[in-house]
Amino acid sequence: MSPPPVAPSASAPRRLLDAVRERVRYLHYSIRTEDAYVHWVRAFVRFHRLRHPRQMGGPEVEAFLSWLSNERGVAVSTHRQALSALLFLYQQVLGQQLPWMQSIDRPHRKPRLPVVLSPAEVAAVLAGLDGTHGVLARLLYGTGMRIAEALQLRVKDVEFDRQAIIVRSGKGAKDRVVMLPASLAAALRGQMQRARVLWEADARAGRGGVQMPDALERKYPRAGSSWAWFWVFPQATHSVCPRSGVERRHHLFDQTFQRDFKRAVRAAGIVRPATPHTLRHSFATHLLQSGTDIRTVQELLGHSDVSTTMIYTHVLKVAAGGTRSPLDALAVA
Repeated sequence: MSPPPVAPSASAPRRLLDAVRERVRYLHYSIRTEDAYVHWVRAFVRFHRLRHPRQMGGPEVEAFLSWLSNERGVAVSTHRQALSALLFLYQQVLGQQLPWMQSIDRPHRKPRLPVVLSPAEVAAVLAGLDGTHGVLARLLYGTGMRIAEALQLRVKDVEFDRQAIIVRSGKGAKDRVVMLPASLAAALRGQMQRARVLWEADARAGRGGVQMPDALERKYPRAGSSWAWFWVFPQATHSVCPRSGVERRHHLFDQTFQRDFKRAVRAAGIVRPATPHTLRHSFATHLLQSGTDIRTVQELLGHSDVSTTMIYTHVLKVAAGGTRSPLDALAVA
């Protein structure tokens, strides 16, 4: 359920994009959502020659979306994201709930089969990654975690005794438990030892702790400096938080890992467009191939509806062990 619209503030006028950021943060949306919404609101205003959105409405929104679709040729997902940003602007920032908002056509996503690597291909890609990136790639394939979930993993959420990993605030702000692969335990311990070296260096230098979720930084001011809350995959250098402006140690950036992963895919001779997320698709497909119940796979992936998980059964229908081609029957005859 979407949050209720708010009435426009009667206080002094604020810059529009600042108001968008403030509302996004109030609703605890991710920083990626914040960046995307700010981008589309800015693009919308510029498209209409810097007119304020209060002076515009449905026709202007549809004109902008039509331009994106017809002139820019954006993907359906991009089109939907832009529409979501503009609806957020009018409903949540400007406090408007107008009939035209319900009448705007929303493009439908066509279901597409995910790219899935075979076990041999996964092994070849993993062999091309070493060090921290090698551990991260094995964690993605071994648990089915999303890349953002793995990068934001905290020391306290890795439970070696139970062979479990707690995924906090995954997609939809939900927590879940995934397995800790026994074959990964030693490498993960080694990664955490490397992370502890950085944590100890920060402690000696009196550096501020890592970023804490929501209001925990005020409630437990020392927790961010504790080892328990430190990143499993910390960045080697410090950077400025785009929201707080505080310089601190962030977790690894996904762009660095994605470049390294792309090189490993090329070195393995794989021509399909595999990305780190492909490891999650491969995890789910290989579990189903091994006979794992689809409901279990759904829980491990954190899908709210089993119909989302069902996409992997379509891959299995034509994969090894699936439907036999009539050409093979002719060869036997």
